[in-house]
Amino acid sequence: MTSRKRSGSGSSKRPKEKVVYIYEIFFRGEDPTNDNSEFWNEFFLLQPNVDSFDNELTKLTMEQLLCAKQNINLIFSKCIEMLESPHPKRLCNSLQTLCALFQAIFKKSSAEPTFDVIRTIFEFQEMDDKMKSLLTQCNNILLGDVCENARFMCLKLLLVIVTGTDNVSQNIILEYVMLHSLFDSFVHLLSDSTLRAQHGHDIVILLTVLVNYRKHEAANPYIVQLSLLADELALNGYCQMISSSLIEFCRQYMQSLNNVQTSWFSSLSNIVGNMFVSDEGCERVQQIKANNALLLALYEAVHLNRNFITTLAHTQAESSAPPSPSNTLNANQPVPDLATAPIIDITQYPMNLLVAVFQYCSIVMQDNKNESSIANLKLCFLILTCISEDQYANSMMHDNNLTFKVMLHRAQMRHRKLNIDRLGKSQPLAATLLDLLVEFIVSHLMKKFPMELYLLCIGVIHRILCYQKRCRIRLNYPWKELWAALIGLLRFLVTQEQNLVKKCNIFYLSLQVINIFNLFITYGDTFLATTNSYDELYYELNREEKVFSEIHAMVLRYTTMADCEYKEDVLKLMSSLVNILAIIKHFQNKIKEWLAEQGLSTPTEEQILDVVRKNYDLTLKLQDSLDQYERYSETPRHTAFFTSMVRDVVIDTRKSIQVYVREAHSMATEQENLTNT
Repeated sequence: MTSRKRSGSGSSKRPKEKVVYIYEIFFRGEDPTNDNSEFWNEFFLLQPNVDSFDNELTKLTMEQLLCAKQNINLIFSKCIEMLESPHPKRLCNSLQTLCALFQAIFKKSSAEPTFDVIRTIFEFQEMDDKMKSLLTQCNNILLGDVCENARFMCLKLLLVIVTGTDNVSQNIILEYVMLHSLFDSFVHLLSDSTLRAQHGHDIVILLTVLVNYRKHEAANPYIVQLSLLADELALNGYCQMISSSLIEFCRQYMQSLNNVQTSWFSSLSNIVGNMFVSDEGCERVQQIKANNALLLALYEAVHLNRNFITTLAHTQAESSAPPSPSNTLNANQPVPDLATAPIIDITQYPMNLLVAVFQYCSIVMQDNKNESSIANLKLCFLILTCISEDQYANSMMHDNNLTFKVMLHRAQMRHRKLNIDRLGKSQPLAATLLDLLVEFIVSHLMKKFPMELYLLCIGVIHRILCYQKRCRIRLNYPWKELWAALIGLLRFLVTQEQNLVKKCNIFYLSLQVINIFNLFITYGDTFLATTNSYDELYYELNREEKVFSEIHAMVLRYTTMADCEYKEDVLKLMSSLVNILAIIKHFQNKIKEWLAEQGLSTPTEEQILDVVRKNYDLTLKLQDSLDQYERYSETPRHTAFFTSMVRDVVIDTRKSIQVYVREAHSMATEQENLTNT
C-alpha cells in the first residue's frame, strides 16, 4: 500500500492555481481562449496572482517577450474592457491584473536599461486610444456608484503607473495622464468627507507626483490646475490629509515621552538616542522619512496655490470638535506625571496645520546625525520660507486675536535647563515661529555645521521682520532671545573660522545676521513694541562688543588676502558693520565717562541702560535694501534637492503599493473562503 503525504507536510507542493496555468500559456505566446466565447468572463472571476504574473513576465528573455507581446496587449485590452463591467468581482480583478501588468512591465524595463521594453510591448499607434479609454474608465470608477474596493484598487493602479520609474520625468506613460486629466476626479474625492477619509491620502500623493512630472521642462496641466484650485472643501481636504499625518507623528512622539520613567535628563537622552540615530534602518528615522510625501504635498500647495494659505490656521481633524484658537493644545490641564501618564487624548494635539508643522519641526530638528532627517528639515524650512513670504499668512500669524499655545520640543543641551513641556503663554503664531527658529539657531552650532539650513532659517526670520516693518506690526516678543541667539551664532562662526571657511561661505551667513541687526537699528521704531526694546538692543550690542570686534578683525584679515574666494561678501560684511561698530564705540565711551564720574568699576544692567537712554546723540549711516530679500524660487538652487526628494517619495510609495497589491490577493482569497464557509 502506498502511503500518501499529509497535505500539511513541508515536502508537499501546493497545486498551481488555474490562473497561474493561464498566465504560463499566455507568456509562452499561445492562445488559451480555444474559441471559448466566455473565456474572459471566466478569467476575470479568477483571483489574480500578482506574484506569479510578475515572475512569468519578468523572467522572459527579450525574444520570448516579443513572442508574448500580442498576448500581453490582449490582456491589457481585455482588462480595460472589463472596467465597464457591473460585476464588482470582475471589476476589481481587472484592476488588480492591470496593477500586476504595469508593475511587471516597469520592473522588466528597469532590469533592461538598454532596451525600450515599454515601447516594445505596447503598440504605440494604438496606445493613445487604449490609455484614453483606461483613464476615462478610471474617472468613471472614481466618480461612479461602485464598491469602495474598486475605487481603492483604481487609485492603487494609478499609483503604480505614476511611480513606475525612479525618475518620474522619465515615465513616458505619464504623457497620457497629462493629456487625459484626472484632476477633477481628485478634487471631487477630496471635497467629499466620506470619500476623503477613505482615499484622501492616495489622492494627495498622486497629485504631488504628477505635479513633479517634467516640472521645469514642459507645460504640466496639474501644476496649472493645482495653482488655480479655489474649491474650499477640496483645499481643506488636502490640508487635513497632511495635518492628520503630522499630528499622528507628534502623538507617537509624545507617547514615547510619556513612557519615560527615569530622570528627565537621562530619559530625553535615551529617547533621542533611540528615536534619532544615523542608522537608516531605524524605525523612527523611517517614520520621519515616511512624512516626506505629505510634506512635499504641503510644499507644492503653499508654493503654487495662494488660496491654500487660508486653510493653514483653520483645519481640524474630521472626527474632532473645532479647536478653540486659544486652547488648541488643551494646555490648561496639569502636566501629567511622566511615569504614570496615560496615553494622551487626541484633543491635546494640534488640530491646526500650521501649529502641527511647528511642533513637527521642533521634533525633527533635534536630529542632526542622518541625511534623511536633514533633508526632511530642509523641506520644512522651504515650506516656512514660502509661508513667510505670503502676505495673508503673515497677517494671520501676526493676528493678536488668533493665538495658540504650542508645544515646541527642545533638544537636551548641557548649558541650559530643559523645560519638560515648554507650554508658554498663548501667543500669535509669528511668535511661535520665531521661538522655533531661535531654537534651531542655538541647538545646531556643531562641527558638522548645517550651513544651508542656517541660511534658510535666517531667511525666514528676515522675511518676518520685513513684514513687520512694512506693515508696522508691533509683535509683543522677547527680542532679547533672538538677539542672543544671533550673537551666539556669530561667536561660533568666529571661533570655528579656520574649520568652516574651508567648507562654506561664513561671510555671507554673517552678513545676513548683521543685516538683521541693522534692520532693528534702522527701522526698529516701526515694529518694536516699546522704546525699552531699543535700549535693550543697544545694551546687548555693547555687552557683546567682543564678538563684533572679532568679526571686524576677521573681516579685515580677509580683505588683505588676494586669493580669498569670498572677497565680494567680505567687503559687504565690512560695510554692514559700520553702524554696529559706531554704536559700540559711542556707548563704550559714554559708559567709561559715566563710570569715571561715579567712581564705579562694575555697573549694573539698569545703570548701563540708563546711560544708553540718555545718550542717543549719535549719527548713523543710512543703509539701503535692509528690508529687501530675494523672492523664493525653486529653480535653479533647489532643483536637484526636489528631484532627489521626489525620487525617494516615488520609490517608497512604489514599495508600499507593491505590498498592498500582493496582499490584496491573499485578502480576497481569505474573504472568498469565509464567504463559502
